[in-house]
Amino acid sequence: MSWSKSASSTAETGRRPACLRCRGSKTACSKDRPQCYTCRRVGAECLYPEVSADKVYVSKKRLQELEALEARVLAEETHRDEPAVATWIDPCSPLASPEIETNPLLRGLADLSISPTGKRQYVGISSSLALGLRLRDIVTTFRPDEGNLDLEREHSVYDPSALKPRRHSIHTNLRLPPQPFALHLFAAQYTYIGTIFAFVSKETFKARLLKAYQGPPDLGDREACLAYAEVLIILAFGQMYSVNQWNGFEGPPGFQFFSHALQYMPDIHEDGSVLFVEVLALCGYFMQNLGRRDAAFLYLGVALRMAVSLALHQEVSAPLLSDMAKEHRRRLFWSVYSLDRILCAKAGMPINILDEDIGVAFPSVVAGETDQGPAVVLRHYTELSRILGRIMKTIYRKTRKSGTTLMLSVQSIMSSLATWHRDLPDFLRFDPERLSTSRESVSTLLHYHQCINMTARPLLFHVVQQRLEAGLLEKEQDWRHNLSQTTIAVIEACIVTARNTISMMTIASQKDLVATYGYFDGEHLFGAAAVLVMVCVAFPYDSRDVAAMESAMNLLRTMADRGNTHIGSLHQLLLRLASLNTPCSDAAMASNAVWSTHAVNQLVPSNDLHFQMEMPDFATMNDAELQEMFSFDANLDDIGLWEAGYTDADVNMEQEMSHWRHTVAQQPFSQDAHRSASNT
Repeated sequence: MSWSKSASSTAETGRRPACLRCRGSKTACSKDRPQCYTCRRVGAECLYPEVSADKVYVSKKRLQELEALEARVLAEETHRDEPAVATWIDPCSPLASPEIETNPLLRGLADLSISPTGKRQYVGISSSLALGLRLRDIVTTFRPDEGNLDLEREHSVYDPSALKPRRHSIHTNLRLPPQPFALHLFAAQYTYIGTIFAFVSKETFKARLLKAYQGPPDLGDREACLAYAEVLIILAFGQMYSVNQWNGFEGPPGFQFFSHALQYMPDIHEDGSVLFVEVLALCGYFMQNLGRRDAAFLYLGVALRMAVSLALHQEVSAPLLSDMAKEHRRRLFWSVYSLDRILCAKAGMPINILDEDIGVAFPSVVAGETDQGPAVVLRHYTELSRILGRIMKTIYRKTRKSGTTLMLSVQSIMSSLATWHRDLPDFLRFDPERLSTSRESVSTLLHYHQCINMTARPLLFHVVQQRLEAGLLEKEQDWRHNLSQTTIAVIEACIVTARNTISMMTIASQKDLVATYGYFDGEHLFGAAAVLVMVCVAFPYDSRDVAAMESAMNLLRTMADRGNTHIGSLHQLLLRLASLNTPCSDAAMASNAVWSTHAVNQLVPSNDLHFQMEMPDFATMNDAELQEMFSFDANLDDIGLWEAGYTDADVNMEQEMSHWRHTVAQQPFSQDAHRSASNT
């Protein structure tokens, strides 16, 4: 695929300085002579600093290196015949740095300490204890007969039994369902959670369930209380996903199980454990389904920090742990990682852990599993969560970004997403026929589409806003006019994936596999619906977008009618935004007559589930084509558009839509107003 380049940008820019106006406003400068793109666009005088032919621009760091080298050479020449004397060298100078390729304090495996209660905990490399352990290695190397220095064991300054837990006598006991029905509830939650995350296996759940049937746990036994609480939370999720409709006054299905489970939760100051991490993460996810984003953020944050404290994010030397136990630690960490990363993205919160600080291996297939098992699903899901972290860092972080920097960031993200999709195994590609046995392909591809949506959404939002501000006549004009191929490709990728999201969820809903209270389902559905509403209101009529938008509205309304009040409020917002779109011509009005509730059948006929996914252009490109598409030369005329579109991009779609609704409301989208404008 070839991309046209602007003739004004074929000259090599090299290290030429920016013009005085761009330098003063800290704006990206195309450095064209005699007038750069920015000055040409606003009609300003473009002046460049005078540069002599023999002047060379170098970085500040390189200049400091050259100055230090010059000083050293002069010193050697001055004191060549004098006795050698000690010369002080700036420790920050590269000349003073020894040639060390790796940090000598690093080890292949993580260090662990032993808490006062005997639990092993992670020791970071920058800690004083880590330094002490390295110094001990030196001592034992030269003096092995000195005896072992027990530095790993931490000492307490208080009696742990004196800090009593807050669990009191629980007066009300919850009646557990019969075992066959309890296993049915486990299977229901596994369809939505267990296929993409690894918290508790069926065998483990069954063993803990049998223990729970013997009666409530001893309140003084922390692990027994955690095991009992986990059983209740699994039952809560199962009831939520199987009943899938409001059936009480206190909360959604499963709320009684969940509220009872919270009574058995240990205090945060108590010792951490793998089971504790599991329960905290499940609590956080259920809180998110209840609409308690703040509580979910705290629960998942504690779960992630406890996982780090237990060194789940690193490979450890633990001879007493079986290979299966080590693999569960890996899968549990990456499950908590993905949950936390997604929640941070959805809530617009800072990322809690950097990928550079993680040393644990990806999930791997163990004995008895196939190459289509949970390890493979979790690995691909985790890779998307890592890409999501880059999206948050390079696109939504509140720092000033130039147009070229943004293009490089989006190019890198799109390249990673294209590689991910190319390497996706066949069993994870969407096939409606497999939905009767598993929903893992839907959950995984919704995550993939959301990554594309969040990458491209700020640019789409800005283009839509510009068209609305231009007035009524702009709507019927081709939105691609005067946009570079790169900008068009990014926006089209956002629209295509929005249609794909709605198509998949429409098919899933026909098989009753859309969760009324599923946080992920609601977020993916709203994000895609919001894109389609923007497109239908601001872009020329397209039957595919209209059908997808109508289908999305039907799905949102169904979730709202079943008791999801949060989705209900978002549905009302989108309805009001969509209602502002009155056709701007008689032809468009005639075309829009098909905007009705049966449009869902135009998108995905209920009697034909042989659905073919649309492919965005970038997903079929190789790295060289992506690099050319996102080059500065190919997008010179859109640099300012990218800078404006991605400036202060808001990761919270609800806030974006509220602001956008205010913008739309200012436009007279009535047929009378259009006719008046046309007559004028």
